[in-house]
Amino acid sequence: MDKKNIKTSNQELTKKDFVSDQDVRWCPGCGDYAILSQVQKVFPQLGIPKEKFLIVSGIGCSSRFPYYMDTFGFHSIHGRAPGFATGAKLSNPNLSVWIVTGDGDGMSIGGNHLIHILRRNIDVNILLFNNRIYGLTKGQYSPTSELGKVTSSTPMGSLDHPFNPPSLALGAQGTFVARAIDTEQKHLAEVLKMAHEHKGTSFIEIYQNCNIFNDGAFSELTNKESKIDTQLVLENSKPMTFGENNNKGIILDGSKLKVVQINGKYSIDDILVHNQNNKNLGMLLSEMTYDSNLPTPIGIIYQEEKETYNSLMEKQISEAKSKNPQTSMDKLLHSGNTWEIK
Repeated sequence: MDKKNIKTSNQELTKKDFVSDQDVRWCPGCGDYAILSQVQKVFPQLGIPKEKFLIVSGIGCSSRFPYYMDTFGFHSIHGRAPGFATGAKLSNPNLSVWIVTGDGDGMSIGGNHLIHILRRNIDVNILLFNNRIYGLTKGQYSPTSELGKVTSSTPMGSLDHPFNPPSLALGAQGTFVARAIDTEQKHLAEVLKMAHEHKGTSFIEIYQNCNIFNDGAFSELTNKESKIDTQLVLENSKPMTFGENNNKGIILDGSKLKVVQINGKYSIDDILVHNQNNKNLGMLLSEMTYDSNLPTPIGIIYQEEKETYNSLMEKQISEAKSKNPQTSMDKLLHSGNTWEIK
């Protein structure tokens, strides 16, 4: 059973129903608070019984999330949340499973687990909080820290080229790849709802400010004065425009994306229209991330319909049962060659 088949509860739920009795122990001003608040607001709107939610996390600041949600939760081990979530979903298909991870937990020690849950298309949702730093261990550079980043572990600047989470997810055959920002509350809520509706693995990278060890990492995207020129809000089937009065747009210049002014030379008809089902376009959009000459895309970068691992497994089990309808574990253990030890 996939997410769309989860039975709707007759009980009307509110945000308060998802707020636990635990004190939230993040640093004051942390972007995690904003994400937590939106998840608590969105969950009651999904029409799912409260007992059908499961939140699984790994290790890191973001991974305290299950404590603060009044749902079933699993604070697992470093980088292994996708494995725990896979087992939970396959054995309990009625659950709505949400994985909460960070750029360190998910992209470093958990990178291998992340790419395999994406390629398998398990019917779960992944929220990757990206603050481009290791916050829990006091400010070392992470797999998404920009080249040259000065931190406590890279005093002369990082020499690593960073991971680009949406590109990585697309390369791992992800079927729903999106990006949101902690402070863009309304937009974040919309993306969370669309992730829930998707049948398969939903991957959302959420830019999250760590105001202690990497404050202002995304300030150009969040400041009122600058974000109009730095955010490219993606809307399916609509031209990719941004800027004051949408006076700028994105065109395809050869094999690369380019910003143009919408004026006499370029009209709205010249601007690329977003097609979230076009994987080639999705890859181009994901590669805008570290390009200072281009805005940063937020929203649904790519989405496709593909049969889930869950569905394929259920079909295989049904087929096996149809061929051997009387099979039981006891009969299986006593079939074929057996030995009696005395």
